[in-house]
Parts: sequence; structure tokens; C-alpha cells
Amino acid sequence: MAMTESSRQVGVVLRRRSIDNPWIDHMWSPVMILDEVPATAPWTVLSAEADATIYYAGAASIDLFSSDTANYRDNLADGEPRVWVALRRQDGGSELELTKVTADPTEGEAMFESGCDVIGTVPMPPDIASWIATFVDQFHVERAFHKRQRDRAGGDGKPTPEGSPDERRGRT
Repeated sequence: MAMTESSRQVGVVLRRRSIDNPWIDHMWSPVMILDEVPATAPWTVLSAEADATIYYAGAASIDLFSSDTANYRDNLADGEPRVWVALRRQDGGSELELTKVTADPTEGEAMFESGCDVIGTVPMPPDIASWIATFVDQFHVERAFHKRQRDRAGGDGKPTPEGSPDERRGRT
């Protein structure tokens, strides 16, 4: 079966907040996903206050794959669907680069272990949720669960000398 894919460009908004910490003076966090990419240059300041600045970070792509529809469905069914955003520092400096935006909770959780510098979730905009729900409705296929058969080995991995319980009872 061929895998079906769909992509959509979104805008990403971030907050840079001052913090009182001996090792770092600020922290980045995603604020929202825009369901349309605005005609705004990346890293434009949208608002600034004494301790926080809001930036339009730029455009990113949310990619959907037919093999992951169960994950998208679970995200939508959660009642408060989320989008995961990951950024990485460029060449160890202070500039950030958008590396991934995803609606797949499994992929999103894996990003927390991937070594990205900034990772967070934001509420999924209704238009994005509707687009994903349509994709799931169109391509989701329930996959039957197949329980793995146990081998007929003993606890140490070696076959038992007397055979399986069924063999001992003469039911082979």
C-alpha cells in the first residue's frame, strides 16, 4: 500500500522571556501556530514588554502521513489537540532555526529526547484540526492487532527436554 502524504505551511510565533537564572538570561517558548503564513519577515518583533518579546519566527510545514493517522486521531480526540514545535540553535550561537512542527504526538514526544534547544506545544488552531480530521477520515485504516506467538522455549531460551505442555499431553 502506498503511503499518502499531505503538507501545509503554517506560521510560528515565539516568546523570548527574561528569567532570573545564573546560567541563562532568557528562555524561548512557542506561543501559537498561525493557520496561514503571513506576509511578515521571519524574526519580526510582534510585541515587546519589559520582560518578554513576541516574535514571528517564520514559516514551517506540518506534514501528514497516512501511516500515522491513528496518532493524529488520538491527538484530535484528546479534546485539546496540540502542535509540537522544535527549534535548534544555529552553530551553537544564539540564533534559532525552526527544525520541526508536527501534529503527531509520538513524533512530538520523541523531539523532547532529540537534543533540540527549544521544544514546546501549543494549541492546535481549529482550521488545522479540521484539515487533519479530513485527512484522518480519508486515509485511516484500522489495523488488526496480531498477538505474537510465544516460542516453545523454556525460560532460558533453550527448548525444554520434555517439549511443550501440549506435547506432553499428546496434543500436537
